[in-house]
Amino acid sequence: MDLPVVDLAPYLGSAGDVVAEDVRALCATVSASLRDTGALLVKDPRCSAADNDRFLDVVERYFARSAEAKRLQERPHLHYQVGVTPEGVEVPRSLVDKEIQEKIKSMPEEFQPATPKGPDPKWRYMWRVGPRPVNTRFKELNSEPVIPDGLPEWKETMDSWGSKMISAIEVVAEMAAIGFGLQKDAFTSLMKEGPHLLAPTGSDLQRHGTEGTVFAGFHYDLNFLTIHGRSRFPGLNIWLRNGKKMEVKVPVGCLLIQSGKELEWLTGGECLAGMHEVVVTKRTLDAISLAKEQNRSLWRVSSTLFSHIASDAILKPLGHFAEAPNAHSYPPICAGDYVEQELSVINLKGKDGF
Repeated sequence: MDLPVVDLAPYLGSAGDVVAEDVRALCATVSASLRDTGALLVKDPRCSAADNDRFLDVVERYFARSAEAKRLQERPHLHYQVGVTPEGVEVPRSLVDKEIQEKIKSMPEEFQPATPKGPDPKWRYMWRVGPRPVNTRFKELNSEPVIPDGLPEWKETMDSWGSKMISAIEVVAEMAAIGFGLQKDAFTSLMKEGPHLLAPTGSDLQRHGTEGTVFAGFHYDLNFLTIHGRSRFPGLNIWLRNGKKMEVKVPVGCLLIQSGKELEWLTGGECLAGMHEVVVTKRTLDAISLAKEQNRSLWRVSSTLFSHIASDAILKPLGHFAEAPNAHSYPPICAGDYVEQELSVINLKGKDGF
């Protein structure tokens, strides 16, 4: 099974609040895919493959620096919500969550995730995107960005790619709301001034390029919607709602969207946060061989962005989702309180396990 590819151009070209029948059908595809698979692929004419490559080039250069040089951008006292998170810090949810461990045991063997040996052997860089609230109870989740020395193009590149991906997320959020029978701005109105994070990972395939190495253990994302540009090295597996495991292939020029826990909350469990992992596979090994032949970087960079509901907004099932069978499992909670609870579970009052 392949994920659907939704071209956002017809929606972007639609007039105001009048949604044509063909555009409404696209919105239904978006909402159905988030509900049934927890993911979909989109093409956004504002986000080009060249933009993605430019971003990957800059971040590859950063991660190629020594560990000591990168650690200058480390901010553990801010929960690693800005700056760099070194390898060996992020803890896979499957190592600490008993419920997820039981879920794994119940899966057919061919659909079970790879078993991590410990914390993820990947680096990550957290870069805030978009405006933050002037007044908030959650200052640490809305901290100022950290800019590494020696990369003069860093800020402009991160801001440009981050803002383009947020724009794509906002369109998908509007389309999903329409597809779900909610007001167009049901989700986007709650996203304003959210603690959105452009959070590329860096995995050193020179050191950790053995088949079966787990770079990101089986987990869900705690945020609203996650978006990725195409990585130069494959290895992402997702789990569909029916429990089947699927390796994701992102076509050139496309973006991958995944549902997070905040979306699950707002839909009363109609959309479940998508489970996924990143593992070195045979396809990864093929990409490593090609990169060596072409003398390219062996850092696997993901151009991941976590979009969030605003920290001071309330998470609760919206509209008709308040009557969903499992709505009682999603009581009202301040989004910032929810995020801090999640970070505590995965040892990120100090660490981040997205």
